[in-house]
Amino acid sequence: MIYTLTLNPAIDYVLYAPKCVPGEINRSESEKMYPGGKGINVSVILNELGHQNVALGFCAGHTGVMLCEMLKSENIASDFVMLSCGMTRINVKIKSELETDINANAPDIDGESLEELYRKLELIKDGDTLVLAGSVPKSLSSTIYCDIMARFKHKKIHFVVDATKDTLVSSLKYNPFLIKPNNFELSEIFGKNLEAPHEIVAAAKELQKKGAQNVLVSLGSNGAILVCDDGNAYISDAPKGKVINTTGAGDSMVAGFLAGYSETKDYSYALKLGLCCGSATAFSDSLASKDNIESLFNQATIDVRNIK
Repeated sequence: MIYTLTLNPAIDYVLYAPKCVPGEINRSESEKMYPGGKGINVSVILNELGHQNVALGFCAGHTGVMLCEMLKSENIASDFVMLSCGMTRINVKIKSELETDINANAPDIDGESLEELYRKLELIKDGDTLVLAGSVPKSLSSTIYCDIMARFKHKKIHFVVDATKDTLVSSLKYNPFLIKPNNFELSEIFGKNLEAPHEIVAAAKELQKKGAQNVLVSLGSNGAILVCDDGNAYISDAPKGKVINTTGAGDSMVAGFLAGYSETKDYSYALKLGLCCGSATAFSDSLASKDNIESLFNQATIDVRNIK
């Protein structure tokens, strides 16, 4: 079973406006609402691929209830801790000549609610996967991902960490099954610009020495590099298409990789499916659908090369 954890979920309210002028009244042409948060995005794509999973995290207020109902309507299983105060945030995303995002603050998470989350995490079994993805609310310790991994290190859980610099690096001592920095984040970790494949592979291997089992480095439109725990390293270009939306593309890649690996235990296949999921989302208005992913997977010429 795959579990995803989104500590800071949101409802994404997307406004499509032909023109947006600061300081004036602007009108949208259309609006859409989506469940948001990196872990939730992973759950959505896993669900599209037919992989059973459970979305965990914190929700609050009527917007939290709405978020859970949105997931239920898409047949996505969830088991969120409902907070007694506050409301799940609404992030406003304006699609116009330029994209503008206004992200709200998360509700405060009290100690009792955190312990309730830990009780839910206790149900995860040996061999299950737990995806730790996204930002950490201000009311929680910045070490929360490490705290979770330390608390359950006695279990044989496959941890997946998709987080920013310090949070990602500090998690390595708990031997996560997969980490997914993008090229910019990897460069930030090492304090230098990493562009050539051999530089990226060398940096990924340094992260393996610190504890990561597999390192998936997304390169945007240039594809991805995967450095595996079996000593192999793979590189592949991304499928070609018109980029419409980059939000959730990295999360989609993680979901595709996990689905592909759980199906075949083949890293090169997992990388191909991950790239197709990420690209399908990038070529869509929102997260990719099953049909979009399958179409891209069947039609795209993706050359996954071993660069060991």
